[in-house]
Amino acid sequence: MECVETMDTLAAAFTYAEFTTRNIGFVSEAQQAKLRSATVFVCGTGGMGGACIMALARAGLGRLIIADIDTFAVSNLNRQVFAFMQTVGRQKAEATRDICLTINPDMQIVVYGQDWPVHAADAIRDSVIVVNGTDDLGASLMLYRTARELGRTVIDAYASPLPSVYVTKAGDPMPEERLFYPTPGTAWDAITPGQRATAFLREAEYVVLNSSSRHHVDLAMAGEVAAGKRSRMSFAPMVITTGMLMAYEAVAGVLGNDHGADCRGWFFNPYKGRIERPRNALVAAIMRPVVRRFMRKLMETGA
Repeated sequence: MECVETMDTLAAAFTYAEFTTRNIGFVSEAQQAKLRSATVFVCGTGGMGGACIMALARAGLGRLIIADIDTFAVSNLNRQVFAFMQTVGRQKAEATRDICLTINPDMQIVVYGQDWPVHAADAIRDSVIVVNGTDDLGASLMLYRTARELGRTVIDAYASPLPSVYVTKAGDPMPEERLFYPTPGTAWDAITPGQRATAFLREAEYVVLNSSSRHHVDLAMAGEVAAGKRSRMSFAPMVITTGMLMAYEAVAGVLGNDHGADCRGWFFNPYKGRIERPRNALVAAIMRPVVRRFMRKLMETGA
C-alpha cells in the first residue's frame, strides 16, 4: 500500500514541462509542443519496436497507438526493453503501455492485440507516421499497402546483424516491389510458406549485397536461420540501436524535418565505426548473382 501511495504522489507531482526540460536544446519549445500533440503508430512492441517506443515516450510524444499479438517470454529478456521477469507472460502491448505510463503519465496510449488488423487503417490514418516493428511478412505487407493508400510514411529496418533503418514514403517503392517479393496481387493474410521463404531470402540478399553483415555473425547459424531450422539471432546492442535509429526518423517525421534515410536505407557498423550505404545500382546488379550463389550455399549448409 505504501508503494502505491508513493507512486500516486510522484504522479501527482509530474509536470510535462519539467519532464521534458532537458530536451530543449535538441528540440525547441515549439518542436516539443509539436511532439506533445502528435500521434505515432508502432506495430510490434518487442525488439526494435519496443526500443523505438521507449525513446518516443521519453522524448515526450503525446499519443501512441501500439499493436502486438504476442506475450513476453523469457527468451525476450536478452534484448526487448519492456521484457522483465514481472512482464513475462503478459501481453506485450499492454505491458508496454503500463511501463510507458510510468515514464510519461500524460501520454495517451491506445492498445490493440489480436484484433489489430481491424483497426490498422484507422491507426495509420490517425498517425503522423508508422513504425513497423513486426517481423511478420503478412503484417508488414498490410502496413505498407495501407500506408500508401493513406499517404503515410513507414519507418522500418532490415533483418540484419547490423543496425539499420529505412524510410518509405507513400510514393516510394515498397519493400515488396523494391526487393522483388513474390507477393504482389496476394492478400496480406493469404501469404504462403513458399512466398514467406522467398521474401526472406530476397531481404537477406539485399543485406548481404549492401552491407558487411556477413562478417559479423556466425555464418553456420545464419544458414540454419535461412533454412528455417532455427529462430533469428538477436543481440541487445544491435536491436536497441536499431530502435533508436527508428526513433530519430519518427521524430524527424513528426517535426517535419528531412529524414536521414530513404527507402533503400543504410546500415550502421559499430565494429568499424562507419555507415554503410547501398551500392550503386549497376554494381549491385553485377554482384547479385554472386550473392545469390552465396545464399544458396549457406542455406544448403544450414539444411
